[in-house]
Amino acid sequence: MDFQAHFWRMENLIKNRRNFGNASLFPGVLLSALVSGLAFCAEQLERWLTGGAWVEALVLAILIGALCRLALRRPALFDPGIAFSAKYFLEIAIVLLGASVSAAAVTEMGLPLIAAIAVVVGIALSASYAIGRGLGLSRPVALLIACGNSICGNSAIAATAPVIRADAEDVASSIAFTAVLGMLTVLALPALVPLLGLSATGYGVMAGMTVYAVPQVLAATAPVSALSIQVGTFVKLVRVLMLGPVIFLLSLVSGKARGERPALHRMVPWFILGFLALLVARSTGLVDAALAARMNGVATGLTILSMAALGLGIDLRRVMHAGPRVTVAVVLSLGVLVAASYAMVLLLNLATA
Repeated sequence: MDFQAHFWRMENLIKNRRNFGNASLFPGVLLSALVSGLAFCAEQLERWLTGGAWVEALVLAILIGALCRLALRRPALFDPGIAFSAKYFLEIAIVLLGASVSAAAVTEMGLPLIAAIAVVVGIALSASYAIGRGLGLSRPVALLIACGNSICGNSAIAATAPVIRADAEDVASSIAFTAVLGMLTVLALPALVPLLGLSATGYGVMAGMTVYAVPQVLAATAPVSALSIQVGTFVKLVRVLMLGPVIFLLSLVSGKARGERPALHRMVPWFILGFLALLVARSTGLVDAALAARMNGVATGLTILSMAALGLGIDLRRVMHAGPRVTVAVVLSLGVLVAASYAMVLLLNLATA
């Protein structure tokens, strides 16, 4: 299943009032919402049974959606709404996340740290892509793994997919293995504190640079100290900001590779502009902390909904074919990221208290 083909078809459906009036989107959107609801309930059950969510609703939504896809007898009936949910709900979620970042908080930590984060992200992107291609992965899969590993895991993979026209199976396999490794990283990372003699600040930087999702950063830093939580969260948010420039560059490169001259709205996706607009609004006080928290909650819900739609658009049989090579690529890419992050901590003299 080609994401971009689905998205273009979806845009045509929206422009065509007759098709839209027939509610062709409704079955797929409703099914996506039901799957996301099941994922949320499964996460709450997990918290009740174990005291924590080791597998987030975002990942559960993909898994449940993929299993539901196997049971669909008439997938074409649901495809328009599924494609709509996977694209537009995710873009709205990315915009709303801009309200959780303040420019003042970014500058407080100092430009050297921010510059170092950008350099490490660039190194990790290049190395991860080279590893993936060296293992024989296709260009889209290698790019998805590189972006997910280097920036913000599942969200980066999902945001990058339509820009590079990745297949749903490519996205699903990248997210699946990245998610599993992300959970293992959260469990193993605190062991680096005594092993490497890291300070609370140094460990916070390491966690923010290597863990994929913001909730996972909190889980990885909470056992160490409150300072590690604060530093780790900041570093992670700066790392997330790298997604905008990366998508911008990928839009340019993808357009040139196809012999196209990309339009301005494709070079700078609207949701990145929206993200930056809300960042400015948060920084200038137009969006207060309470409203930002509510926006973040809505963004989380929409992301889970879009991941449910993503799962509903994949064929598990095809995903398993890429398993071993994708697994090796993700593991090696994470190893490069950990090494580069530790070098960054040493260069900034943050390793010890």
